Amino acid sequence: MPLQRQVFPDIESLSEGFADFAATALQNTLNRKPQATLVVPGGSTPRHYLPALAKCKLPWDRITVTLSDERWVNVNDDQSNEKLIKQHLLSHLPANTPFVGLKTSHDNPFDAIEALHQRLDSLPLPVSLTVLGLGEDGHIASLFPGMNPDSLSAHHCIAVAPPIAPSLRMSLSLEMLANSEQIVLVVTGAEKRQLLDRVSKNSDSKLPIVWLMHHSQATINIFETDAV
Repeated sequence: MPLQRQVFPDIESLSEGFADFAATALQNTLNRKPQATLVVPGGSTPRHYLPALAKCKLPWDRITVTLSDERWVNVNDDQSNEKLIKQHLLSHLPANTPFVGLKTSHDNPFDAIEALHQRLDSLPLPVSLTVLGLGEDGHIASLFPGMNPDSLSAHHCIAVAPPIAPSLRMSLSLEMLANSEQIVLVVTGAEKRQLLDRVSKNSDSKLPIVWLMHHSQATINIFETDAV
């Protein structure tokens, strides 16, 4: 699917533009359906734009929030995406906002796939809005170069041992991400923007961002800035 790119001078204006777009997308879903699902990423950049989204007046009790991926650490660990989302989004929302995490009590994510698949299958699907970041290596969520994209759709989630990372991870599957009604990619920094320029002209089938472009039925809306 095509990329719809919007460039902002700084992270503050990007955050406001993102919040407006996301709130409109979620409200449009709720105008058609009783419930919506919002997928959000971890990392450092959401600390800027998720509080902006939290300021939007939406019926949050009808919007289930979940994660694009999660490190297999305690949910109170500083590396936990759940902890980040609770701090920068959920703590600013009404207490009855539904949240579905991607961490279980299993020792490793490979043993948790079936349980998490069932947990995710209870969400209002397809996902209404998926928000993703982009790694400098082209990874999205915890789908990394070197993985086989054709093997990523048996469940709603996939357990991952990243090539260079200290912890195992759980990621939403490529199919679940690509089937989202709306997809937003937030891209910060000149190197990641240059990567987008390259894949826009010559798609590299080894990169997960390209897998998403090829599998998605929706336009991928990109909010980008050179600022980091």
